[in-house]
Amino acid sequence: METTYIVGNRRLVGDVKVSGSKNACLPILAASLLTDEECTIKNVPRLSDIGTMLEIFKALGVDFSYASPHALKIQARNVSGEVPGSLVRKMRASICLMGALLGRLHRVVIPKPGGCVIGDRPFDLHIKGFKALGYKISEEDDIWTLDGKDLHGTTVCLSGPRGSTMTGTTNVVMAAIMIPGQTIIEDAAIEPEVVDFCRYLTHMGAKIKGIGTSVLTIHGGVPLHGCEYAIIGDRMEAGTFVCAGLITGGNIRISGLEFGLLDSFLHPLKKTGANVFQNVDGTIHVQSGDPLGSIDVETGPHPGFPTDLQAQLCTLLTQSGGNSTIRENIYPNRFMYVTELKKMGATIDHVGPCARIKGSCSLKGAHLQATDLRAGAALYLAGLCAKGDTFVHDIFHLDRGYEALEDKLCLLGAKIKRMKVA
Repeated sequence: METTYIVGNRRLVGDVKVSGSKNACLPILAASLLTDEECTIKNVPRLSDIGTMLEIFKALGVDFSYASPHALKIQARNVSGEVPGSLVRKMRASICLMGALLGRLHRVVIPKPGGCVIGDRPFDLHIKGFKALGYKISEEDDIWTLDGKDLHGTTVCLSGPRGSTMTGTTNVVMAAIMIPGQTIIEDAAIEPEVVDFCRYLTHMGAKIKGIGTSVLTIHGGVPLHGCEYAIIGDRMEAGTFVCAGLITGGNIRISGLEFGLLDSFLHPLKKTGANVFQNVDGTIHVQSGDPLGSIDVETGPHPGFPTDLQAQLCTLLTQSGGNSTIRENIYPNRFMYVTELKKMGATIDHVGPCARIKGSCSLKGAHLQATDLRAGAALYLAGLCAKGDTFVHDIFHLDRGYEALEDKLCLLGAKIKRMKVA
């Protein structure tokens, strides 16, 4: 096991580049199984989740190799429809293999995936979409078997009680892409990562209209071919660095992100008076200025405030003036990190899906547990601005979504390092 040691109260200054988007990369890798030709994916982040996906590829018989540190060559000449449970249960996003294998083989046997424990995240919309396309589904001992013999284009509605589903949208697109005829997906997710995924499929020859809107029209049955494609930058990593610059009173420039991809985070953040702006080339400037004011936000599907930046914002707001409120509408149980922040002296009242944060808190270093990926990032931010030393345990969660995070922070002036523990 590893623990991260952070020396607090150090101002961050300099340039940092974000890696490729994890949330775009995983479904794009899965979509590469839809053809037997070679695909080259560029700007691939080196993350444990990507490593898990490649382990699954190996078990499925898929050939792959790194052409460079961040470019993957993938060729699925022959692929199995039996997905190994031991690997799938490590990562929730492995469910996107369902759509890819259904599109390629029209059959898949797969256990229910795992991942971060941040509350109920049902797969009912995925199943609803597959059934609408004509797939027969059976479940036994938490293992799904899906078969497609009488498949047809149709209209699929993916609306749910918490809005659209990103992974569900990509899954249904892949399952429908090789079915002759027209499939219309209503209430499709419109997150930038879904847009990137659809653009990748069009590079492979897919016919998809309405990309970037909530209605996708797929003209299926068109053979797909190999291609080269570069994944977008990770907006969640960029948002985390924005918070790191602000919480340390720093002055940093963040590159690697397309212009406008972080607007759903930056626009609400600017209401606090944060001195943050993005150039047309995508570079984000974070400069220290007047103390931040309070803000009330609630998470929601894009273009709403991103749930994956909720924990980081909460930590930042402990240093703002006044009282702020965050309402979590996507994963109501995503406040497990609050207990850890309270160990450092934060004053946060958490009831159900809402948290009320008292600003101007003086945080002190402590021993903390990272309960999930974004919670871990929030605790790193707290450690960066705290008085004294902070130790963050169970940091394997962060390796799922941040590439070389400690190295990047050190380049900005942080004193942070990993340590092996028994």
